[in-house]
Amino acid sequence: MVVGVPKETTPGERRVALAPTHIPALTKAGITVRVEKGAGLASGITDEEYQQKGAELISRDELFSGSDVVLTVRCGAAHSGAEPLPVGKKGQIFIGTADPWQPHEAFKQIADGGATLFAMELIPRITRAQAMDVLSSMANLAGYKSVLLGANALQKMFPMMMTAAGTIIPAKVFVVGVGVAGLQAIATAKRLGAVVSAYDVRSAVKEQVESLGAKFVEMDLGEDAEGEGGYAKAMDETFYARQREMMLDVVRETDVVITTAAVPGKPSPRLITEEMVKAMPPGSVVVDLGAERGGNCELTKPGETVEAHDVTIIGPENVASTLSGNASQLYSKNITAFLQELLADGEVKIDTENEIIDATMVVQDGTVRSESLKEEA
Repeated sequence: MVVGVPKETTPGERRVALAPTHIPALTKAGITVRVEKGAGLASGITDEEYQQKGAELISRDELFSGSDVVLTVRCGAAHSGAEPLPVGKKGQIFIGTADPWQPHEAFKQIADGGATLFAMELIPRITRAQAMDVLSSMANLAGYKSVLLGANALQKMFPMMMTAAGTIIPAKVFVVGVGVAGLQAIATAKRLGAVVSAYDVRSAVKEQVESLGAKFVEMDLGEDAEGEGGYAKAMDETFYARQREMMLDVVRETDVVITTAAVPGKPSPRLITEEMVKAMPPGSVVVDLGAERGGNCELTKPGETVEAHDVTIIGPENVASTLSGNASQLYSKNITAFLQELLADGEVKIDTENEIIDATMVVQDGTVRSESLKEEA
């Protein structure tokens, strides 16, 4: 069996799907690994490193035409500006992130070619799938980087400092959304010396917040919003309106607000209003990790940094890609673990009784499996 790893073509995407360190585990299973020339350069991985671990270097055309399985970071047309991923042959298998919650041209392209697509975002949150959990591994990096973005934009230091010229008081950081990204943001901000508080609609995370040395901001909204798999669930507008009202008093005394609230497959909930931004101290910063799905802040412009009411609002997209070296290593582990779940005696065996395989298979042998995604297929 041949596994191919192409160079990513989505604008701004610097990650690669497979790192050299995970190639020996595949070759030991009898798999031939082929990598497009230059695929890892944006992640600091040279062609020579791939060769040293047993991979073959080939052209893009050769890769798609000759691979049984193609490992990707982003599946082509699912993302604006990417080159389509050509289906080289019927029965070919694509594995990668594919924005699987809404119809798009990539599904039609893969279905028309008689191929199969597995979406890594749909990995179920169960114990034996932890090593495959792409959303968690990338969110961890995004949480870390969000604090650095906030610290860089803030016109103050994070830690307290006592000097002969006077005492500098520590910056106040407020993290909204305490999932994987939020917890890493809390830990990173604490390491930098800030006074950190956090809030989440799921009251169960209070203990986690306090274990990191931060204060959990409690808001009695009359309903807990924890959904399946530990994710937050979407709530109605009345709930969010009460939440915004209570949050106003917190943000007016905050130097850096980091928002991480996300509901898989849904637009990011609007949590920070223009009124809140106006109330923040001049020179303060909002880092909106929900920017890719519209933003948690009303004034966020995805992919841009803007200023409004003397507040800097940062709306980063694809944050993990800015840490492409580490992100590629983690993603590579995720996708290798998933591929190994598919393998039996060195060949892919699609077992729909396996809950991990069944949950992630979006297109099977040219058929789009979900009715909600057939619009474009």
